[in-house]
Formats: sequence, structure tokens, C-alpha cells
Amino acid sequence: MIPFTDEELKPAVESVIEKVRPSIKLDGGDIQLIDILSGTIYVQLQGACVGCASSGTTLKYGVEKQMKTLIHPELTVINVPVGWEDKLEQLG
Repeated sequence: MIPFTDEELKPAVESVIEKVRPSIKLDGGDIQLIDILSGTIYVQLQGACVGCASSGTTLKYGVEKQMKTLIHPELTVINVPVGWEDKLEQLG
């Protein structure tokens, strides 16, 4: 169980996103926080990351690993496809 509310998680999550963003931008991509719901972090990989075969690896071994290491080991990060921003409950 994650001992933080979604609102309490937000500043820490945004900080980690800013930390990983430069490496994502090096490859022509970007990342945006969409929402945090019950400890699940919904982000959207953008730019060159859309459709890239390595985007899943970037998400799990880059972004999610940093979230688990720096914030809490039970966090999960899910990529939100373009157009699914209002359908988060259907993801994951």
C-alpha cells in the first residue's frame, strides 16, 4: 500500500519527470504527466516516442524504475495513448 495520497505524490512525480525528461528529449521525444489515480501514474510519451519500439523499455526501465527508486517501490507508470486522456480507467 502506498502511504501517500495522489495529491501528495504529484510534486515528487513531477520532479522525477523533470529528471528523466532530458534523456527522453535527446531522442526527439518528451513526456507529460496526465494524472495520478490511486498511486498509478499516467504519463504520455510524445514526439519521437510515439510508435517507437523502445518506448515500452523507456517507460518501464527508465521512468517507472526512477519513480520506484526515488518515491515508492509500489508505484506503477502507464503510458496514455493519444486520444485516451479521458479514458484512464480503461488502461492498465
